[in-house]
Amino acid sequence: MTITVLDTYSTMKQILRAPAEDRVDLLRSMIEPVSGMFRYFPGDVDLVAMHGMASGFPVDRDGERCLDALETLASARAWERMRDALDQALAAQLAATPELTVPDITVLVVLGDPGDAHFMGPSLGLTGNGGISGYILITLWPFPENVARLEATAVHELNHNLRYGPGGVVWDPMTVTVGEHVVSEGLADAFARQLYGDELGYTRIGVPPLHDDAVFAKVVTGLDVTGMQNFTAWVHGDTHAKRFGATPVGLPTGAGYAAGNRLVDAYLAATGQTAAQALHAPSSDIIATALDR
Repeated sequence: MTITVLDTYSTMKQILRAPAEDRVDLLRSMIEPVSGMFRYFPGDVDLVAMHGMASGFPVDRDGERCLDALETLASARAWERMRDALDQALAAQLAATPELTVPDITVLVVLGDPGDAHFMGPSLGLTGNGGISGYILITLWPFPENVARLEATAVHELNHNLRYGPGGVVWDPMTVTVGEHVVSEGLADAFARQLYGDELGYTRIGVPPLHDDAVFAKVVTGLDVTGMQNFTAWVHGDTHAKRFGATPVGLPTGAGYAAGNRLVDAYLAATGQTAAQALHAPSSDIIATALDR
């Protein structure tokens, strides 16, 4: 088992400095090592289009701004810090669950799009995708708060990767519920908090509604909702839902993350487990225990 954090610093610098007509092909080549994360998509996937949909850095504008941001990340030792954090987190996870099967994991860290108002605003300059076994994609802008949380961000996505990895929880698009998604975010944050504490471990978008009882109660009403097209509103909130063409449900940004943390914390307190020990705990058990159903 090997965790490989790709050297996208060098590659992105090459792309941003290349002649305009060469940038798209160079970008596609950079993304190719994680193309397997799109293996469940129908038909051929346009990797460059997926990069844009995920708020990845542009190749036709904001070049100097992106180069400056890239140097900010390099000065912060972003790639080295994430690699070390992932290695340490995996060791902690294996100590708690020594029988765990860990796949080889490829990690792609890319700059976000500074011209994307939604990414820079409601998303706070950070998105991650770690739910497809073997691959982690982190898109970020080096706001100071994001730089401080580089380790916790990487560890959060690793938790998703291992929860849905070999022998773990099966994410069945036909039957998966909002409850599973909400719980997975709570578990990933709990694992990051186990290693880095509450100040750094919480996903930033989930902090504002964390102690809002009305938001928690509202999310609880949607835990049994199925249909992945509905998940964005319940997990990320109405603003994100509108961005991606989903139907709002009356929730603020990060509502599902906040509720997930509360559900998971209640479960861990009741069972005496750590987040690492609860990696594969069924979401139905976590919800039932947390809500004392």
